Amino acid sequence: MFDAKKIKDECVKWIQDFFEENGKDCNAVVGISGGKDSSVAAALCVEALGADRVIGVLMPQGKQKDINDSYEVVASLKLQYHVVNIGSACEELYHFIDDAVFLCYGKDGGVENNPMVKTNLPARIRMTTLYAVAALYPNSRVVNTCNASEDYVGYSTKYGDAAGDFSPLGNLTV
Repeated sequence: MFDAKKIKDECVKWIQDFFEENGKDCNAVVGISGGKDSSVAAALCVEALGADRVIGVLMPQGKQKDINDSYEVVASLKLQYHVVNIGSACEELYHFIDDAVFLCYGKDGGVENNPMVKTNLPARIRMTTLYAVAALYPNSRVVNTCNASEDYVGYSTKYGDAAGDFSPLGNLTV
């Protein structure tokens, strides 16, 4: 039988132990999408470390219709947070990648028609953003919010959402 409280307590203890060994008194930096994974990871970190040691980062890509979910999470958990809109960075990179492919190979790079580029580039920019924010807070650790189900089926982006310094959901399935 699945014991949610026991699993939650184990996750909290694991986070506490990780920080004791890998960054005593430092902060956890977590991207807050408003979805279940980032919300649960942030809540576990808050329980383990206290809200004052968890920094949320909201990273909409241009206008995001569900950004209010992210704001509700940070308000509910009483997190300090930053908003970094990655929309223009994504658009600029799509453009420059297309130009680079054209210059090298004489053909349109077709970023707009390639779902892998359109999906994975923003995830990698988000992870770069999380590490940049973490650098502003001495000795911080970035949270990987992937769960075991996503990792098992390969529904994550290498050097994107699959990156991070610790993964509190890494052993949990959806």
